[in-house]
Amino acid sequence: MKLNGKIAVVTGGNSGLGKAIAQAFADEGARVVIFGRNPDTLAEAQAVIGPETLAVQGDIAVLADIDRLYETASAQVGKIDIVVACAGNSELALLEDSDEAFFDKLSDINFKGVYFTVQKAIPHLNDGASIILISSIANANGGAKFSVYAATKAAVRSLARSFSAELLTRGIRVNTLSPGPIATPIFGRMNLSEDEQEGFINYVTAHHPMGRFGEPEEVGRVAVFLASDDSSYMAGAELVVDGGMSQL
Repeated sequence: MKLNGKIAVVTGGNSGLGKAIAQAFADEGARVVIFGRNPDTLAEAQAVIGPETLAVQGDIAVLADIDRLYETASAQVGKIDIVVACAGNSELALLEDSDEAFFDKLSDINFKGVYFTVQKAIPHLNDGASIILISSIANANGGAKFSVYAATKAAVRSLARSFSAELLTRGIRVNTLSPGPIATPIFGRMNLSEDEQEGFINYVTAHHPMGRFGEPEEVGRVAVFLASDDSSYMAGAELVVDGGMSQL
């Protein structure tokens, strides 16, 4: 029980990676607060993770909703030991097809949302807390349709360094977890046609060193490591969980 007695907030905890991370934390003894936009998937995740799970509905791009998240968490479960900024948008578009609304939508969720998830957490954190920012291996790679998405994930990677420099005075560690291709519902939200989705899945399977997508639970176990005292000498770092795809 590596997280026994800890209080953890996971944004995007209603589905995909966020849900898997929240479940992994609960399995290790943490009291978990999940935050997401969809009330139906939020209720489903709450029921699966466990009766002690607190669910708060809201939009990570709306700062008033983030304030309400922390106010609710503090009032109902107390000071926070772990924050995972996992809420994100995965839509893709070619440069020539992007417009300001598309750019702002991704930036508001993937960059601004992460920034203020951490900023607004500060008064509610215990000293020695662990903050985990979810980036992507796309933060260091280029690809057609990935320009805005990859740039927001690179920004998240950068934030972990600067946040750590400021927050280590309180013993608060900020690290980045960057997944590769993981089998979650995210691929249905990438603004790809069915043929493009199938082509992407086939390409990854054919070229991946392990020949498969990762499972959300595999990312959850790494998140437990970053959240626990096992990673006490890590700050501003990045752990890549991609089965070697970006390395081999």
